[in-house]
Amino acid sequence: MIKINLLPHREAKRKQRKNTYFAMLLLSAIIGLIVVLLVGAFFANGISNQTERNRFITAENTRLDGEIKEVATLKQEIEALKARQQAVEDLQSDRNQPVYLMDELVKQVPEGVYLNSLKQEGQRVALNGYAQSNERVSELLRNLGNNSAWLERPDLIEIRSANIGGTGRDSKRVFAFTVNVGIKRPSDKDAKDAAGAPAAGAPKTVAAAATATATGVAAPVAAAPKATLKDAK
Repeated sequence: MIKINLLPHREAKRKQRKNTYFAMLLLSAIIGLIVVLLVGAFFANGISNQTERNRFITAENTRLDGEIKEVATLKQEIEALKARQQAVEDLQSDRNQPVYLMDELVKQVPEGVYLNSLKQEGQRVALNGYAQSNERVSELLRNLGNNSAWLERPDLIEIRSANIGGTGRDSKRVFAFTVNVGIKRPSDKDAKDAAGAPAAGAPKTVAAAATATATGVAAPVAAAPKATLKDAK
């Protein structure tokens, strides 16, 4: 006996395939959404990590900038302290400069030269006085430039003819001069001596200068040439 299925089986199969298709489509959409979420989470995690690294680098750069500023401030303070230390050392070494100066003037001022004033500004000393002739002034410059252990680089600022001792026949014709000479600091002199240019007799110079200052003998630097000028007249 032949059985014939009169039900709409084709419609049922078509509907079944359609349901299967939508189910697969929904499953694909869910899988795609999951993949998108996973990928998005991965990239978001990477971005978060990179942002954290950037934040850390920025914080470290800020900290290092602060340390650099502190180092710069410390360097400035060190330089200021060195400058103060150098100033104190210069003051300590300059205490004996008047002694050296007076002792050198006693030694280096030739006969026929009379010093009536001297003024020190920094490491330069201005000498004002009178001389019998231009040659005496030249000799003074040579002595100060070549023979002195404490004086250096003399410059003749001015020389002119002048009359002293009154008017008329009682006046004496001399040459008024102004000489600018540098005075060395003990530290500079010691450095030059260590470099191979020892100043012979330096201890004697200090001792003699100290004795002259203590006993008041430094005054004859200007007094001795007075008699010379008078005799020359």
